[in-house]
Amino acid sequence: MSSSTKVSRINIFSDGASRGNPGPSSIAFIILNVDGNVLEKCSEFIGTGTNNQAEYEALSRALEVALEFTSKDVVCHLDSELVVKQLNGEYEVHNHVLREMQLKVNRIKRRFRNVSFEHVPRTNVYIQQVDEMANKILDDVENRFKTGN
Repeated sequence: MSSSTKVSRINIFSDGASRGNPGPSSIAFIILNVDGNVLEKCSEFIGTGTNNQAEYEALSRALEVALEFTSKDVVCHLDSELVVKQLNGEYEVHNHVLREMQLKVNRIKRRFRNVSFEHVPRTNVYIQQVDEMANKILDDVENRFKTGN
């Protein structure tokens, strides 16, 4: 689908990974239309950070890309109960870095008609896919480091 074709609703499945917490970190997300067709997939290394920072970064990047497909309704699915509860206002964000990341997500969120954040189990097929994508990036980074490439 061309990014010039807008849809009324999309689903985002995002995940962040960190080894060492803080340590090498990566993000991954999948954006689907309501029929379950993949509009976009992305995974990348983001440097050093914590798992929660990677979770927020994955979501904010996914929302930025989602603007190419809709300005209407977005349902964000995450396996991080902490991030979902923070974004839904159930938990306060005490860490100043995460607070800035939460504010960034909220700024992007305002560009859509409606955005919701839902906690889904790690057994969700799309969460498993983005988890695998994020971890493959970290495996690749570790292998390059070990081989000096």
